[in-house]
Amino acid sequence: MADRLAATLALDEPASRVKLVSPARAQALAGLGVRTVRDLLTHFPRRYIDLSKRETVAGARIGGSCTIQGSVHEVKLKRPRPNLALVEIAVVDATGVLMVTCFRQPWLKDQIKLGMGIAVAGKVEFDYGFKRMVNPYIEQLGDGQMAEGMIIPVHPACEKISAAWMRRLVGNALDAVQGCYDPLPLDLRVRYRLMARGAALSCIHFPHTMGEVAEARRRLVYEELLLLELALMSQAAQRAAGAQPTAHVVDGPCAAALDCVMPFTLTEEQQQARADILARMAAPEAANHMLLGDVGTGKTAVAAFALAAVADTGAQAALMAPTEVLARQHAASLGKWFDEVGVTWGLLTGSTSDDERARLLEGAADGGICVLIGTHALLEPDVRFKRLTLAVIDEQQRFGVEQRAALLSKGQAPDALYLTATPIPRTLALAVFGDMTLSYIKHRPNDSARRTTHVVSKADQGRAYDAAREALARDEQVYVVCPLIGQDAEARDKRAGGRGREADEEAYEFASISIESDADFAGDNVTAATKEASYLQQTVFADWHVELLHGRMKPADKDAVMGRFRDNETQVLVATTVIEVGVDVPNATVMIVMDADRFGLSQLHQLRGRVGRGEKPAQVFLVSTSKSEQSLARLAAMERTDDGFELAKYDLSLRREGDILGNRQSGASALKLVNIVRDERVIQAAHADAAAIMAADPGLAEPDHQALALELRRTFPEQAPAR
Repeated sequence: MADRLAATLALDEPASRVKLVSPARAQALAGLGVRTVRDLLTHFPRRYIDLSKRETVAGARIGGSCTIQGSVHEVKLKRPRPNLALVEIAVVDATGVLMVTCFRQPWLKDQIKLGMGIAVAGKVEFDYGFKRMVNPYIEQLGDGQMAEGMIIPVHPACEKISAAWMRRLVGNALDAVQGCYDPLPLDLRVRYRLMARGAALSCIHFPHTMGEVAEARRRLVYEELLLLELALMSQAAQRAAGAQPTAHVVDGPCAAALDCVMPFTLTEEQQQARADILARMAAPEAANHMLLGDVGTGKTAVAAFALAAVADTGAQAALMAPTEVLARQHAASLGKWFDEVGVTWGLLTGSTSDDERARLLEGAADGGICVLIGTHALLEPDVRFKRLTLAVIDEQQRFGVEQRAALLSKGQAPDALYLTATPIPRTLALAVFGDMTLSYIKHRPNDSARRTTHVVSKADQGRAYDAAREALARDEQVYVVCPLIGQDAEARDKRAGGRGREADEEAYEFASISIESDADFAGDNVTAATKEASYLQQTVFADWHVELLHGRMKPADKDAVMGRFRDNETQVLVATTVIEVGVDVPNATVMIVMDADRFGLSQLHQLRGRVGRGEKPAQVFLVSTSKSEQSLARLAAMERTDDGFELAKYDLSLRREGDILGNRQSGASALKLVNIVRDERVIQAAHADAAAIMAADPGLAEPDHQALALELRRTFPEQAPAR
C-alpha cells in the first residue's frame, strides 16, 4: 500500500525526477509545457505509425500513406532562404529512390548517416521526377533489423528532444508510477468496462495493437471529462455556499412594459431563451445560465428582460462587456428602452470622467442606479452595490475566470447570466460549462441580407479589392482584417510558438495566435501597421478615406476611429481582430481577411459577422497564402455554410477543444484527448455521473471517492471541494 501511495504521489513530482531527464532535458520539456511526471504521462502521442504495413518505392501509391524501408544514399542540408533550413535524404531500396524532405530539422544532417538503414512513414508525393515524402516519421534501424510488427507512437517533440528520446522518457515515467491508485470508483469502471488507469496509460503510449489504443483512449477520455465536470460543479457549489440567493420577480411591470416598447417582436427562439432565463431567476437557487447565440441573433434584447426583472425585484444588476465600444453600444440600445420603462441605469468605463464616476459609484452604493453597464472598470474595488442580484457578462469567453468571479463577488450569491456569440456546440458546452444551464438562439431575426464568402489566393487578391472598390462606389464601407498587423509571416510563426507553417499544418495550431485582449498586442510594430494602412490609402483605395484600428490605441482614440467609421467619414477600416466584437456598422458590406489560414474557423465566422448586418448583401474574401490542401479544405467550409454551429462542429473535428474557447477558459487545457464530435455520448455520461456523485457525496469524503478527491485537487486545485 505504501508503494502504491508513493507511486500515486510521484505523479506530481518534477519531471526531473524521471530517469534520464537531465537539467537540460527538463528545460526543453518545460518548453513543451511538461513540468511534472503527470505532464509527461499526459503528453500523448499525436499519431501512430504501423511499421508492419510496408511498401517498396516502386509499389508505393502516389497520394497514399505507407512505410518504406531502405538505406541512406545521400544526405544534404539546404537553406533556400536565410530563415529556412531543410534536410533532403535520398533513400534507396531494390526498386528505386525515394526523396525525403524534412523542414526545420537541420540536426538530422548529423543524425542520419550514409548507408544507415531507415524506415520512413508518411504520404507519398511526386515532384521533380521522384517519389517524395515531406516531414515523414523516420525510424533508424539496426543491422538486419526489419520494420515489422511495431506500432510506433509519435509524441510531440522538439529540437533538443527527439521523438525517440520522448518515447524513452515517457517509458521511464510509466515505470515511476507503476501501481498507482486508480481515481475512478470501481463501480464506474465495471459499468463501462474501462481499463485500469495504469494499463490505459501504458497502452496509449506503447500499444501492441490499435485496438488497445482505442480502449485506452476511451478510459482516459472518460476520466478527463468526469474530473472536469466534478471541478465545475464543485466550483458552482462553493460559490453559493453560505449565501442566500434571490428569487426574482419575473412578471412585474418593468418587464411587461419592456415588451411593449421594443420596436420588434421576439422570435420563438428568443422567447424560449427568455422563458428559460426568467425561470432560473425566479427559482430560490442562484442561477448560472449561459445564452449562446450566433452573431446577430439578438442576445442583448433577451438579456434586457433579465435586467428588467431585477428592477421589478427592487435590486441591482451589472452588465460587463469586454470593450468600451461594446459597452457604449449596449448603453445606447438598452438605455433608451430602460428610460421608457423607468429602469435607472448608468455607464462606467475607463474613460468616464471623475465627476460622472463619483455619481455612478454613489448611485450603485445607495441603490439609486438599478443597472450599471460597464467594462473591466466594474471590477474596481471602489465599485460597490447595495444589492447586486444579477451579473450579466457579455462575450464571457473574453474574461478570465478570476474576472468573472470578481464581479459575482460584489453580491450575495447573485444570479449569473453569460452571453457568448462563440458558436459552441451543446456537447462542448456540457464539457466545459458543465455547471451551467444553457439556452440557444441559432437564427438571426432579420436575415434578409445575403452574405457570401469566397476563398482567394494571395495572387488573386485583386478580385477582393475589385469587389471592395465596387462597394465603395455604391457608398458602402469595407473592413480589411490582418491577423497580427505590422508583423511578417516569420514573426507570426514565432508568436504562434516558434513552429513553422509546414509543421503547423498537421497540428492545426493557427488559432494559437488569436487575439483576445489589448495585452496580446504587446510588441506589435505600430509603425509598420501605419505604413500598411498608408499603402492601401495611396494605392488600392486612393479615392476613399482609410484608417487604422489596433489594440494598442487608447480607448478614446479607438472610439474616435470607430465613430468616424460608423458615420461613414472613414470608408475603409484596416484592423486587427479588435473588430470581432462590438462593432455594428450596417453599411459595411465587404470584409477582406488577410492570411485567413492563420485563424480558426470559429474566429473567422465571428469576424464575418461584422458585415451583412443591414439590408444590403455582403461579401467576405478570405485571402490565403497557404498551398496546403488541409488549410484550403478548412477555408472551403466557410464558403459552404453560414451556420456558426455547423462550422464549430467541423472545426472541433480538426483541432483541440480549448482552441475554440480561447486560453482564458477554465478547464479547456485539461481536455487533451476529448473530441467533442466523436465523444458526445461519453460527455453526456460523464456529466450525469458527476452530478450523481456530487448529489450523494459533495465533499468526496466517502472511501470510494478518496482517490478521486486527491486527483481532483491535483488537477484543479482551485475548484476541488474543500477539505
